Amino acid sequence: MTALYDRIGRDYDVTRQADPEIVRRLRVHLQLRDGRPVLDVGCGTGNYTIALAETGLMMTGADVSREMIRQAERKSDRVKWVQADAEALPFPDGTFDGATMVLCAHHMQKIGKVFSEVCRVLRSGRLVIFTSSPEQMERYWLREYFPRALEAASRQMPPVSLLTARLKEAGFVRCEAETFLVQPDLQDLFLYSGKHRPHLYLDPAVRAGISTFVTLAEEEEIRTGCERLRADIKSGRIDRVRELYAGNRGDYLFIVAEKG
Repeated sequence: MTALYDRIGRDYDVTRQADPEIVRRLRVHLQLRDGRPVLDVGCGTGNYTIALAETGLMMTGADVSREMIRQAERKSDRVKWVQADAEALPFPDGTFDGATMVLCAHHMQKIGKVFSEVCRVLRSGRLVIFTSSPEQMERYWLREYFPRALEAASRQMPPVSLLTARLKEAGFVRCEAETFLVQPDLQDLFLYSGKHRPHLYLDPAVRAGISTFVTLAEEEEIRTGCERLRADIKSGRIDRVRELYAGNRGDYLFIVAEKG
């Protein structure tokens, strides 16, 4: 996993940036005053870490990938950047008043251990996770064009019930979930960012910033899927495909847990 994100990190920021609405909702869910210390676990190149720091929080970003941390350090010296395994965080007990995990829970092999570590380094406060669920991913219209990759990505995604159970085992209480719908002006081009803009997936630079395409999709599936998608966009059939996959469970979700 470290090698994967060292590779992705080189061009990650070409298409990935903090989305203002996601940042706003992370800050609301943290429920903290300005100046409070917050840890961003799996921070990547630090887009959301920096954006949260700009709202007034005292942010620390931690990621296992040296390349991701190197990119983050080049972008901001306002944040403390630490290369670290989330299963063994190098911070004393009770260091932080809040924590975030943005689109990284599915990459944590021992998520229960990660939650235990986050709980340990929290003095009090909340852990806010932004992720998606297998149930939500069942309704991604991308399945029409990249079925094997999307199935593999869905299997990789931990169910909400599992995350909630592991959070409670780690010492968190009052775990709640809030759905998130992708909007046409979404600025962070993660997996389902093209929900309303199908043409995005035809761009190799966009796919290069999405781990599903980098690690789970075979070249032949990408080639044939893009050919079919391009044809459906041209004919207008894509609108029918999107209607067929419409659901009511949201596209992503925030999971908020408070240290007991």
